[in-house]
Amino acid sequence: MKILITTDWYAPSVNGVVTSVLNLKEKLEEQGHQVRVLTLAQNKGESWRQQGRREGNVWYLPSVGAGRIYPGARVVWGAGRRFVREMIAWKPDVVHSQCEFTTFWFAAKIAKAAGAPLLHTYHTVYEDYTHYFSPNRAFGKKAAAVFSRLVLGRVDGVIVPTDKVKRLLEGYGVRQPIWTVPSGIDCARFRKARRERKERPAGASLRLLFLGRLAREKNLEELLIWMAGSRGKNYHLLVVGDGPHRPELEALAGRLGLYGRVEFAGMVPPEQTAFWYQKGDVFVCASRSETQGLTYLEALAAGLPAVCRADDCLEGVIENGRNGWQYQSRSQFFEALEKLEDPALYHRMSGQALLAASRFDSGRFGERILAVYQKSCGTSRALSYAGREGTV
Repeated sequence: MKILITTDWYAPSVNGVVTSVLNLKEKLEEQGHQVRVLTLAQNKGESWRQQGRREGNVWYLPSVGAGRIYPGARVVWGAGRRFVREMIAWKPDVVHSQCEFTTFWFAAKIAKAAGAPLLHTYHTVYEDYTHYFSPNRAFGKKAAAVFSRLVLGRVDGVIVPTDKVKRLLEGYGVRQPIWTVPSGIDCARFRKARRERKERPAGASLRLLFLGRLAREKNLEELLIWMAGSRGKNYHLLVVGDGPHRPELEALAGRLGLYGRVEFAGMVPPEQTAFWYQKGDVFVCASRSETQGLTYLEALAAGLPAVCRADDCLEGVIENGRNGWQYQSRSQFFEALEKLEDPALYHRMSGQALLAASRFDSGRFGERILAVYQKSCGTSRALSYAGREGTV
């Protein structure tokens, strides 16, 4: 098949969308499909002409920052027509959009002109991000619902990573077919990190790890405040990633007297994330805004038990007492960590973490997405994979 993937975000940016797109592209190409990516240049000191370029099977559109809409957002101003014409002439069999903003409208135009089905993966629960564009949360949630219906009303099918997101979109009134396809990760790469990780010395404090974007919706303040009240345990927290909220978090850590116990490592390239999982014993996350949370899966694949705030998206992923715990209070958070100080229990749960992650291997992810593509194109082979809409 000829498959066009459009996304506002691409490497070297680091986030869940980029990880999902890179894994999908790799697995589809391994199966012999022709894959092209249409994305936005990030304008790292390049001229407008230099931004618009092709690198292999990736086309970059010239863009400018639009951070007032959303941190890191970018838009295209009257450019990219040549690339759009190229994509239409290529006649893709499927157009798969990954973002709801700039590149979505290019995807819609190309799909219509080429006569190809337009599929869209809904990665972000926008009602959890209303603080970026509305001081009124109730208004922001309504705006997120209207926006989602507007965008998804133009597609032939919607792909979501969890049933949590499917239920949300159905509640918004989205009428398009919705397929639940959990995003995948390269489990082998993260298992290697487990093999190379140094064992925690007997009696040493647990090394807690958070890896992700440092934004307000990740709720990292909660972990820092709780850490400040746990001096008897002397846990250490490594925060890997960057984002608009980092200065405030570093300032808070300073005010709480956490120097020496909390380390901010900054942004790391995607190819190095497995290395950083070696440095932790337990993955921790306080976010309530995840659609699936690929970092949870990466941590499990690296053999790290996870202690995370309870969320519907973790159903069937973080299983209490098996590969980690979902907590709802400070006391539950620390109870989980205390249990993981037992070496025998920790070793057993680390093994269960690996088993849980194997269900989300990127090879299976590619097969499931391909089944949706084939179904949307009307091919009979897809029936054995996908049936009708639902979980693939």
